[in-house]
Amino acid sequence: MSADGDAAEETAFVRTYTLTRGRTRPRHLLGVDTVLDAGPGRPGPGQVEECEEILALCWEHRRSVAELAGRLGRPVTAVKILISDLLDAHALVISVTDANPDEDADERPNPHLLAALAAGLKRKWPDAVTYAQAG
Repeated sequence: MSADGDAAEETAFVRTYTLTRGRTRPRHLLGVDTVLDAGPGRPGPGQVEECEEILALCWEHRRSVAELAGRLGRPVTAVKILISDLLDAHALVISVTDANPDEDADERPNPHLLAALAAGLKRKWPDAVTYAQAG
């Protein structure tokens, strides 16, 4: 890698470090698929401009953590830290969508939701014992 490439990489790292004020972990447990809505609060004084960008994007419509990181061109962890700040200020809220909005729908769980849940659990605990389906 050239000296210019090393300098650019170092500048990006330093910018991310200052963006998060040296913090390496968000205060809130957020997944990349966590969906956020704009809330009633406002970011505190001294918030970085990326917080304003996050809010502007969430005012348009709900956005996931991954989408926000992609649109800002910032690492997901850094964006999660900024989102945590905005959640603390009530400027963002975690969107809780109704998994089954149709009241007349079948009472059984959505098979796609269950498959996604099973896949996530298998990734989290790959050595877990699998039991035969009950019932």
